[in-house]
Amino acid sequence: MLQHIVPATGLLFTLENILWINIGVFIGSVFAAIPGLSVILCVILFLPVTYSMTAIPGMMFLLGIYCAGGYGGSVSAILINTPGTPHAAATMLDGHPLSEQGRTKAALKIALYASTFGGVFSALMLLFLGPQVAKIAAQLGTAEYFMVCVFGLTIIAGVSGKSMIKGLIAACLGLLISCVGSDPMTSYDRFTFGISRLYLGLDLAICLIGLFALVEIMAKAEKPLDRLNLDTTQIKDDGVITKAEYKRMARPVLLSSIIGVMVGIIPGTGASEASWFSYNTAKNMSKHPEEFGHGSVEGIAAAESANNAVTGATLIPLLTLGIPGDGTVAIMLSALMINGLNPGLSLFTTQGDIMYAIMLGLILVNLFMCLQGKFLTSLFAKVVSIPQEILTPIIVIFCFAGAYSVNGNYFDVGVALVFGILAWFLRKLELPPVPILLGLVLGSMTETNFRRALLISDGSPRIFFSSVYCIIFLVLIVSAVGTIVRGRMKEKKAAAQKED
Repeated sequence: MLQHIVPATGLLFTLENILWINIGVFIGSVFAAIPGLSVILCVILFLPVTYSMTAIPGMMFLLGIYCAGGYGGSVSAILINTPGTPHAAATMLDGHPLSEQGRTKAALKIALYASTFGGVFSALMLLFLGPQVAKIAAQLGTAEYFMVCVFGLTIIAGVSGKSMIKGLIAACLGLLISCVGSDPMTSYDRFTFGISRLYLGLDLAICLIGLFALVEIMAKAEKPLDRLNLDTTQIKDDGVITKAEYKRMARPVLLSSIIGVMVGIIPGTGASEASWFSYNTAKNMSKHPEEFGHGSVEGIAAAESANNAVTGATLIPLLTLGIPGDGTVAIMLSALMINGLNPGLSLFTTQGDIMYAIMLGLILVNLFMCLQGKFLTSLFAKVVSIPQEILTPIIVIFCFAGAYSVNGNYFDVGVALVFGILAWFLRKLELPPVPILLGLVLGSMTETNFRRALLISDGSPRIFFSSVYCIIFLVLIVSAVGTIVRGRMKEKKAAAQKED
């Protein structure tokens, strides 16, 4: 590790990287503060920008958006009782009541400091755990990697929304789309329909612009315009946080950061699960549980530290195994691969300096997030009230400009539009888009490793049970699916009891 730290700092501390970190943090904070605009939408829109960059500034830009998005969602949650992002919903429970008590600035500061601590904590965990997991990954063969991919596909069960069947249908659609192009083993055309542009497959960034960005615009167009006039003078209170409150926050912040890291490492979970679990844990352990839901500083701190502690942890399985921890990180895989950085031990051996620069950069991202949050919170708050008729055309322009910029042709713009229309129909059928994303990301890797393993074993499926790692992943797959199914059954049972 030490032999990589010094050259990594030299690669990281450049004016270009510092500039892109701050641009990413600013954009992420603004997007996440606006209800209805998710972090994943922001990352998709700006992913094409990174295609002209080298690996480090590109990842710093995207990580700035990703981390700041965790904090930015709390701004609207505290100010207008509407979470800017889904994982800020737990923050809303105590953030808005504390704001109504005349302590708006204090609530925003608590959210900011807790988010920063959680983000730095997870970055340190990535720095120390990432290389160790990569060493284990070096011992995996094609059969083991297939089992890893299958384990990654179990994420689908956790992100399928209300219906697991619809989630599986969406995932199968994603896997089917990933087959478009040349066969990875024989190079024969598949589903190209005579269109030469499709021989190399569909670009992930272009598909995602349609699946996540354009469909959001269509959904907004169906709703009546609403305006929000926010009085930002309420943020001008003194914002004082007492020593007693800092002491009360210390334990839930540390515990929630640990929970956030543990949740983030497991593929298929996410910031929402971490924030709710941490909030509930903090409430159970608090000496003042009666304050929760009425402006508890512990509740805000627990929720915010947990959702930002997820950020670094989700990168651990991505950088070491190629398995994204959540949907947003899955998109970053494209930014890595465009620079020839394929996940696995090779990243830490042949490209060790770059990897350590990215991991150290995550710490820097969170520190700049804290600085921007401290001085620009009033500006982020004003963004909440931007009218839809101004915001929507700007996003549409970004969508088509981003699709065109990937390869510099109008065919990709047409592909993005087709996927936008497809996503609109899927939304009408209540099919979730995230399983499609996971199918697109993991489809090629799963197929390639499966077929290679069968070639090695002369078609015998025993190869998938031939090593300790295969058995371990098989147990993890069964356990993950069993846990999710059990949770769904409990939810249905609880819903049935409420109806009775």
